Amino acid sequence: MVTPAYWFERQEFLSRLARVQASLKEKQLDGLIAFLPETVTWLTGYFTRAYGTLQFAIIPADGEPTMFCRDVEEYYLDSTCVFHDRVMWTDSDDRMKVAAGAIESRIGSRVKLGIELSAWPLSAGRYDYLKSALPGIEWQDESLMTPQMRLIKSPSEIAYQRRAAKAAEAGMQAAIDSAAVGVSEREMAAEICAAMIRAGSDLPGPGVMSSGERAFHLHGGYSDRVLEAGDIVQIETTPNVKHYHARFMRPIRIAPIEDDDHRVVEKLIAIQDAALREVKPGVSAAVPDAIYRDGVLSAGLRDTYTNKTFYSVGLLLQPNGGEPLEAASGSSWVFEAGQTFHTYVLARGFGMSETIVITDTGYERLTNFPRQLFVK
Repeated sequence: MVTPAYWFERQEFLSRLARVQASLKEKQLDGLIAFLPETVTWLTGYFTRAYGTLQFAIIPADGEPTMFCRDVEEYYLDSTCVFHDRVMWTDSDDRMKVAAGAIESRIGSRVKLGIELSAWPLSAGRYDYLKSALPGIEWQDESLMTPQMRLIKSPSEIAYQRRAAKAAEAGMQAAIDSAAVGVSEREMAAEICAAMIRAGSDLPGPGVMSSGERAFHLHGGYSDRVLEAGDIVQIETTPNVKHYHARFMRPIRIAPIEDDDHRVVEKLIAIQDAALREVKPGVSAAVPDAIYRDGVLSAGLRDTYTNKTFYSVGLLLQPNGGEPLEAASGSSWVFEAGQTFHTYVLARGFGMSETIVITDTGYERLTNFPRQLFVK
């Protein structure tokens, strides 16, 4: 007998399903074929570490969903999925033929269906097969239907992000404690990962981590490089709980420091504070984005500032690193209560960032760690 381990109460999944089905009816669609792993997990609860295999959810405009997946995942279907209907393929099957049959048997062969064309598991070859095998189906791209719904988090989702934020703080403390001349990035990463796992993270990370010349270029990963005197360590801890993410950055310098290091970091903190003071429901993302951008440029900290300043985080399964809502130059969307963002500012190898949740009156930091330049 399998003991259920649902991530949320069944009613929360039913509420999500109702929202999707209402949207399907509004668009006059008979169903949605959901290939994005986050959509599958958010809508049905089903999660397996092997989500990279061929699997998807068949969401009818009325009635309960059907899961399509590999047969060896049945235990995880039983323990995490709140809905019971499933079609499973075996390793000896023509899995795309079984997939086409599952769609036809559950929804029909002459219907209009939404499909997540931007989902990375849906290759061009798989989509071409479905169109050829099911010629009577009219397909409509609905890649943004559920990702846009997921931008507003429930209290239960934010609770997971709060726990992830605590793990991020544990990882950052381990980074600071372990950084020293003669210590390798790999050794630091081991300490960071262990700390985050012990603090509740489902995945080890460590996240963005690099030193030396790579500290001036975003998205570095740890290597065998050994820290030297004067190094900057760029570090962003990125843990998650039930794959709900929270993350933040802090600047670390291996002594000796340069004369204006503290001034630069203090300026970054002041710019971020000024930007965040403007964040509340109804405010355009362009307002704090401009404060970030103009603040860095007017202070002479960078010659150009082209990167985004906010991006939505929540339920993220690799390789996805963020949700489809970002603040960059020209953004016109407005903040809404329940959204959660990673917001950051970068200059001269130093990064300062937080994960925040938008409240009814402003924002709240989910990550709470001393904001300063850490010198080792």
